[in-house]
Amino acid sequence: MKILFVHQNGPGQYLHLAQHFAAITGNEVVFITQRRELPMPGVRHVSYTPKREVTRQIHHYLGDVESAVLNAQEVARAALTLRHSGFVPDLVLGHNGWGEIWYLKDVFPNTPLLGYFEFFYRFRGADVGFAPDEPDLFDTAPRIRTKNLGNLLGLDAADWGQTPTQWQRSLYPVAHQPVISVVHEGVDTRRVMPAPVAHLTLPSTGRVFTAGDEIVTYMARNLEPHRGFETFMRSLPRILSERSRAQVLIVGGDGVSYGQRLPDGQSYKQRMLDELGTSLDLSRVHFLGSIPYSLYLQVLQVSRVHVYLTYPFVLSWSMLEAMAAGCLVVGSRTPPVEEVIVDGRNGLLVDFFSAQEVAQRAIEALQDGRLHDDLRVAARRTIVDRYDLHRVCLPAQINLLEHLLR
Repeated sequence: MKILFVHQNGPGQYLHLAQHFAAITGNEVVFITQRRELPMPGVRHVSYTPKREVTRQIHHYLGDVESAVLNAQEVARAALTLRHSGFVPDLVLGHNGWGEIWYLKDVFPNTPLLGYFEFFYRFRGADVGFAPDEPDLFDTAPRIRTKNLGNLLGLDAADWGQTPTQWQRSLYPVAHQPVISVVHEGVDTRRVMPAPVAHLTLPSTGRVFTAGDEIVTYMARNLEPHRGFETFMRSLPRILSERSRAQVLIVGGDGVSYGQRLPDGQSYKQRMLDELGTSLDLSRVHFLGSIPYSLYLQVLQVSRVHVYLTYPFVLSWSMLEAMAAGCLVVGSRTPPVEEVIVDGRNGLLVDFFSAQEVAQRAIEALQDGRLHDDLRVAARRTIVDRYDLHRVCLPAQINLLEHLLR
């Protein structure tokens, strides 16, 4: 079988699925992405670059749309080259977030296309308007409505859709929901698992932490408001004051993945450091930046309490992997976190904006390392039962593809 994957930052959600198909003798797997390198055995890598930047003076509602059109054009050109070389896929899978799948049916009209639909933007009920200090501007509603042009184009282009959570599916228009299946890409629980004797050596200092230490962890692709970074930072002075042996490990870059960007040279990390000043004992707060996956797993395995906060937005892999690693997760009482964590059963839920509640929950966990052992066991059981890669999610994805082929 010939299979084409498309993802700007490949492999993204298709890591395990692409590896699965590439390992089957006789399959031909091609991956189109903007990444210059994609070291995946058995996968043919095709990279592309948009021809130009977005028009400088374009209407600000349309910047993302033009960027997506530029991506879609180059992906279509790459697909045409593949077709001319004799590669006509039996299946196409692509993430809709950057417009890449919009024109693929014009190249391969008879090939089923499964689109990955991650988030339909809403003026109410999701991330927009969630923060109480967000300005109430009339401009916001039409801007958000226009932002969904890409979602609607993708829904029209694809034969079927996939999204990872029920809540994310619920954001899409009711008319489109019947052709969007909820199938998570899965967590490899054979690799992501508790390690009672785990230890972590910080590359920068050589300092060693073990699974028995009082360690608070926080992770995000970038340290920013959408992932509760400000609330988390504001919880630290109290945690560090009341727990003299506590150490904090923070994973994430200084950029902005979602929401409002700061002026050049500024970061939310520095803003919070400036705000907290001397109230924060920086000798016990370790910013690890972006780290390799193996080190990331060690951070989870030595964690005593893992804080995951998010706007009502896309659910991070890190929360599910933290649960799979047996972490006690202190999560925000927001969707789609509530789709996975039930307060007091497999984790603890807090008010997204309450630094005091985050601190209180973390302090309780640090005081008694065995207090929440039942929640840690239940957290891993949740992931094994509902999100395990090999037993649940990979078979579900394969079943979805077989349905699409039929």
